[in-house]
Amino acid sequence: MTDSELKSILENGIDDSTVVVRDMTGTMDHFEVEVVSPLFQGKSLIEQHKIVHAAVGHHLTTTIHALKITTKTP
Repeated sequence: MTDSELKSILENGIDDSTVVVRDMTGTMDHFEVEVVSPLFQGKSLIEQHKIVHAAVGHHLTTTIHALKITTKTP
């Protein structure tokens, strides 16, 4: 999976989000993401990360080996 593919998946899966993706190893399966969305407002860190995991879906068990997540509100 490419950075831009993951970025698109997250932006389409999380309303009003801004996403930055970085391939951590160059192998296209270890990613670091920063997701900014008003949807995270008032939610715990665990709830925020569950939203990101849900947006990524089956890719976490197929094409993505590691995903480092940072979430923020605007």
